[in-house]
Amino acid sequence: MTAHDVRGTKSSAGAARMGRASFLRIAATAVAGPVLALGLFAPVAHADDVTADPAAAGAALLERIGAPADVTADGPVWSPIATGFASTPTADLPHGTTGGIGGDTVVVRDAAALREYAASDGPLTILVKGEIVVGDGSMITVSDDKTVAGVGAKSGIVGGGLYIDHASNVIVRNLTFRDSYIPGDWDGKSPENDNDGIRVDTSDHVWIDHNMFTRIGDGMTDLRKDSTALTLSWNVYRDHNKAIGVGWTPNVVTTLTMHHNLISNTYQRNASIDNVAYAHLYNNHVEGFGQYGTMSRGASRILVEYSSYAHGEDAIVAKDAASQVQSRGNSFTDIRGLKQNTGPAFEASDFYSYAVDPVADVEAIVKSFAGPVGPPESIPRTVTVALDGTGDFASVGAALGAAWRVDHPVDIVIEPGIYREVVRVWPGLDDVTLRGSTGDAADVVITYDVAAGQKKFYGTGTFGHTGSPTVSVLADDVTLKDITIENAYDEAANGGSQALALRTSGDRIVLEGVRLLGNQDTFLADAGKGSRVYVTGSYVEGDVDFIYGGGTLVVEDSEIHSLDRGSSAVNGYVAAPATVPGSRGFLFVGSRFTSDAADGTVFLGRPWHPSSNPGVEPSMLVRDSWLGAHIGTPAWSDMSGWSWRDDDLVEFGNEGPGAVNAGEEVDGRPQLSDDAAAERTRETYLSGDDGWAPWR
Repeated sequence: MTAHDVRGTKSSAGAARMGRASFLRIAATAVAGPVLALGLFAPVAHADDVTADPAAAGAALLERIGAPADVTADGPVWSPIATGFASTPTADLPHGTTGGIGGDTVVVRDAAALREYAASDGPLTILVKGEIVVGDGSMITVSDDKTVAGVGAKSGIVGGGLYIDHASNVIVRNLTFRDSYIPGDWDGKSPENDNDGIRVDTSDHVWIDHNMFTRIGDGMTDLRKDSTALTLSWNVYRDHNKAIGVGWTPNVVTTLTMHHNLISNTYQRNASIDNVAYAHLYNNHVEGFGQYGTMSRGASRILVEYSSYAHGEDAIVAKDAASQVQSRGNSFTDIRGLKQNTGPAFEASDFYSYAVDPVADVEAIVKSFAGPVGPPESIPRTVTVALDGTGDFASVGAALGAAWRVDHPVDIVIEPGIYREVVRVWPGLDDVTLRGSTGDAADVVITYDVAAGQKKFYGTGTFGHTGSPTVSVLADDVTLKDITIENAYDEAANGGSQALALRTSGDRIVLEGVRLLGNQDTFLADAGKGSRVYVTGSYVEGDVDFIYGGGTLVVEDSEIHSLDRGSSAVNGYVAAPATVPGSRGFLFVGSRFTSDAADGTVFLGRPWHPSSNPGVEPSMLVRDSWLGAHIGTPAWSDMSGWSWRDDDLVEFGNEGPGAVNAGEEVDGRPQLSDDAAAERTRETYLSGDDGWAPWR
């Protein structure tokens, strides 16, 4: 088939729209299921005696919606009839899930009308016209035999959701669920914030198709308490902590299909599937997940096939001893950690027919066609984040998710407040600025408290240096300005551990007027492809190796503050360079090294050889800076058997009570010559082949 241009940057809408005709030519991998001779089933009394042809009724609804007629290997992108487990027949539902077919059709434009009709008896098709504002985050109850579908552009539910409770035969299509998120409650732990986009409890035959979920109060979709015959298809889940949770029961009866969903810029539950008898996930694209991707929990049996995972941690996880997950034909790009496969689980073709699209095309397909109909998203070049509801977004992560989907620079202006959330600037999210609105970094605080040594609730692993950071900058050309980034891990209460505030691995990263707060390993300037970082007018504090890594880092006109650990001997180490080939190492110039620690108890640095790697050559120069009395002699320390004297750890032209006198030779305080110092400036460290000069 013809190659398709899928952009690797600005990821979520970044895949180029694929031509519709191309999908007709996609080579299908068909999976045959049981042939359902629906014509042999006698008419069954259900609701008001369904006599309408489901396919014809479904096609009429799609015409009313204005759905396109695109086709992939798996069939119509907008299917007129239910797919997956929602399509499986029962005596009461011989055609599987049909929703409101056989009943009247009504149009609703406000929450009161939607609430009334959704709870009514009998089959009913409810067409939502425009956005319905619920406002308080509450969920509208949907009863048996209902189809709730948006018509026209931008139809959806704002500040609320739908609750399908002890109901059967429900379809929800072509709606956007957004903004029931409570500002500041990124964890979803607030007592008044137990609200989801769609919650399904103890219900059967529910088809959720072509919807958008974003910035929801708690979970975007929760399927709970023995619900069964469920299908999530062609939905978009994005810019939130929790995507999809399944379970909340000790019983193992739920059946679930998830196919062709786009899950982007989420932290967890992508999906989390607990005690599910059969879960079939195929042709989903999951990207930008901070904690884990798809998880099998309890006694779940999951088949994950021909899905793509990109930019995240622990893509596929089997949490418990009884958890099964079969991984077949999936692709993984920039994934750290688990990609588990426990072996054969079940075959979905024993229950229904389906065909998989080639995994190489999945990202482009779902980015082209998942979600409701409507105009493309428009994100301006400047957006605001505020906790009081006055901004374009209420979380930093949501604003970054929007910036990931556009092809122009985005300036994200953050209003004062404490933003407790884990923030990721994903690869490809280039040319973005995060800046505080007041110019005072103390006014805008992004904080979280994950330690690198902290065990995950699944498996035996720890969060490590990629899971711990409060903020990770993984893209290029990113500026952080006038904000505070903190890892608030409590060492006194929980014991010492690495706990990162910031990790950078992109190139051409600028920190201006920033405060980085932590203890051990506050700031990781990681080694990516040419990673260069320029820090100016900023404040960095910590105690042990609190500036470390293999990247190229220049810190200018900043304060480097060593916390007092109360020792009369060793109170810590400022930096631990692990300079990789192609990197220049660390340069501190025109800065102040301060502390309340006892005199002579802090080292400027020590050479880090990760995993005793002999291929790194730690390099660090402190020049033209003021050193407090806490800096002792020698100013450098050995590390893990590697002598500091064997590496490039030097000074030049420093002053202050912790510095040595100009021209004086002191053992443990090697100094550069004037000629050597002239070759080691911010320009020689950062300019590179592209002439980068962020100080201009």
